[in-house]
Amino acid sequence: MKRSSLIPADTFCTHHHIEFSFIRSLQQYGLIEVIMEDDTAFIPGGKINELEKFARWYHELDINLAGIDAITHLLERVQNMQAEITGLRNRLSLYEPGD
Repeated sequence: MKRSSLIPADTFCTHHHIEFSFIRSLQQYGLIEVIMEDDTAFIPGGKINELEKFARWYHELDINLAGIDAITHLLERVQNMQAEITGLRNRLSLYEPGD
């Protein structure tokens, strides 16, 4: 991964007023990826929005890490089911008469 697409975790923590231990806990739950280079932790740039969302849930809504894990899992299942429904509707439209 290009270093330019990596955000230093300490910069993110300072900007969002969170502890690095929060990011480490998210990593342990498998919710976020942390890349170590030269003893420095980085977060992939494409995961920043997700990390910001987790931080809001944790600090503003008081949702614990297990709750964040459960919510994330359920949201992924809903997205998968929506994609499946869309695919089934598309297949069904092949057999329905046109308007």
